[in-house]
Amino acid sequence: MNNFAVTVLGTASALPMANKYPSAQVLSVQGRLFLIDCGEATQMQLRKAGVSFLKIEAIFLSHTHGDHVFGIFGLLSTMSMLGRTQALTIYAPSSFAPMLDFIRTYYGEGVNFSIDFVSLEHEGVKVIYDSPYMKVQAFPLQHRVPCYGYLFSQQQPGLNVKKDKIETYHLSISEIAALKRGEDLVRKAGPLVEPCMENEYCPQSGTDEELYLPNEEFTYYPYEPRSYAYCSDTRYFPELASWVKGVNLLYHEATYPEEMAEKAQMRFHATASQAAQCAKEAGAERLMIGHFSSKYPDHQIFLSQAQAVFPHTVLAKELESYEI
Repeated sequence: MNNFAVTVLGTASALPMANKYPSAQVLSVQGRLFLIDCGEATQMQLRKAGVSFLKIEAIFLSHTHGDHVFGIFGLLSTMSMLGRTQALTIYAPSSFAPMLDFIRTYYGEGVNFSIDFVSLEHEGVKVIYDSPYMKVQAFPLQHRVPCYGYLFSQQQPGLNVKKDKIETYHLSISEIAALKRGEDLVRKAGPLVEPCMENEYCPQSGTDEELYLPNEEFTYYPYEPRSYAYCSDTRYFPELASWVKGVNLLYHEATYPEEMAEKAQMRFHATASQAAQCAKEAGAERLMIGHFSSKYPDHQIFLSQAQAVFPHTVLAKELESYEI
């Protein structure tokens, strides 16, 4: 299974709206689920999206402003009531520690699973999660409080051996294992070398004949590793593009349209065109924008301004899934 997709749960910024929800997303990586930010009503959106609370392995919080964390209180409580026993890891700036202490102090009695908190307070880019299938890097954004972005990258998968080659060349188990390790094969005749089955691809016994089988002709990677970057909240700064260079899908906040650029700078937010500029400089494949100001119920203005700079831009929409 090579599913790699993000489902948007909320696209709004600070003020609540009747039909829009604060920041939250679910990333699915080869069947594993990760929650990114947890604004108010996240658990209701998870219900609508059909996401199991108990299958979320980790939560990545960008910062501690309410529209990104107010949903964590109810979510942890519900996980407990559903009987969760699996440990949960939360990655967040160090400023989240007092909030977690509050939850543990006043509501932790019924929590039957451990919550492991990984505190972020570093400069530059740092690997915070590394597994055989995915690596996550965190980097500081420029906001009014400590805030981090995340780059989720699939690891290079192992080699597969082409089935038709296995049949044609009657590959042995040891030969298949060698090919999966990236090795070339050289078949030789003689008592000191494991013999192959007698066929036209096997050197004749008693000769010095060799058959060279190059690895690249016999193997393939099941998929190309892909990446997803989550950058909210932040004002534009040039270094960010270098940290997410070549990303397949970049999510970048676009709180304001271009005519509000001065206000965006003052409030440590970005405009749609600035988000697009970051995607362009990063050489991103696609850009998704969100975290829209409640003053603009019609998001088309954001899309138009972003596409003028970076055409491969889409709007983040509640309960929509985006393949990466």
